[in-house]
Amino acid sequence: MHILFVADPLEHFKIYKDTTFSMMREAQRRGHKVSACVPQDLTWQRGRRVSAKVREVVLTGEQQPWFRENAVIERPLHAFDAVLMRKDPPFDAEYIYATHLLEQAEREGARVINKPRALRDHPEKLAIMEFAEYTTPTLVTRDAAAVRAFHAEHQDIILKPLDGMGGMGIFRVRADGLNLGSIVETLNMNGAQTIMVQRFLPEITQGDKRILVIGGQPVPYSLARIPQGSEVRGNLAAGGKGVAQPLTDQDRRIAEAIGPVLNERGLLLVGLDVIGNAVTEINVTSPTCFQEITEQTGFDVPAMFIDTLEAELR
Repeated sequence: MHILFVADPLEHFKIYKDTTFSMMREAQRRGHKVSACVPQDLTWQRGRRVSAKVREVVLTGEQQPWFRENAVIERPLHAFDAVLMRKDPPFDAEYIYATHLLEQAEREGARVINKPRALRDHPEKLAIMEFAEYTTPTLVTRDAAAVRAFHAEHQDIILKPLDGMGGMGIFRVRADGLNLGSIVETLNMNGAQTIMVQRFLPEITQGDKRILVIGGQPVPYSLARIPQGSEVRGNLAAGGKGVAQPLTDQDRRIAEAIGPVLNERGLLLVGLDVIGNAVTEINVTSPTCFQEITEQTGFDVPAMFIDTLEAELR
């Protein structure tokens, strides 16, 4: 099997924690070929099929250099057995354009995972609206007055942009409302940009749990990302500490309710973010935490993923 990873530049990978790297390593261990490109490499021209200038690579097993480039070649995407879209957010216009190119490649016979249309249809912050029974009180708006009313009702709130990742741009405003107006103006650009507001969940002190769902089935362990010091964000990119732990009964109920629905739509890999018993985000672009869970529990998440991928392609 020959797998193409559409991702960030290989030179930027932090291989000690990178989930895409762990997928590549497991695929190569099984004898599959690995190639990579960035979204900028995707090209379509009338009369031709969607193609990309791809790097055919071999993982060395060393820390540095961790890969060897055998060739750089222009190839149509339908020539690969699978194309894995693993580009990190932001979920911006360029990301959307890439999904359109990948969807055209699908029409030409490519197998793209996660499915491009499903990526567009499930923005990571907004996808929770469909599963409101599992969420905390949440407001999506441009209206500053609506945010003030939400704060007056819930007193302690979290505000965040819709296109951020890794905890970027997240603010907490407590009952005193300190700087609420300034924060709203900054995030919604004086009404030009939609934001999300959620009731603060004190259970964040026990961690923002990443629950991975692969092929509609939950990985039996989550990674609780626990804020450190005075930080309110548990994201690993914001300095949170990752602690793997078995799924609770409620974690499993949530995953078994949401996971199969999204899998049916072509989302083979999903990451549910859960604080306490509430889903706060649904990650579909490039869910992470494979290596942290595997190293701490011994459960081989990359192997589960490649097992599922192989079965899907059969």
